[in-house]
Amino acid sequence: MEKHDLLHEFPEHKEKIHELKISDEHFRKLFDEYHEIEHQIHRINMGSEVANDNFIHELKAKLLFIKDEIYAHLNK
Repeated sequence: MEKHDLLHEFPEHKEKIHELKISDEHFRKLFDEYHEIEHQIHRINMGSEVANDNFIHELKAKLLFIKDEIYAHLNK
């Protein structure tokens, strides 16, 4: 199962991601939350964790919301 970490999602923004993680506390929180949810979804998909479909759907929706917010930060 493919992982969707931010460096793979936005390879053209690799350096800006690093810069914002250091300089912008809000971005850092978004980054950390994105990765925490992404890893949880990956564990569920790999069978390491069990979750019902509604919970998985909620996680994926939250992940997309955070990803959109991160993308907005990257394009300021």
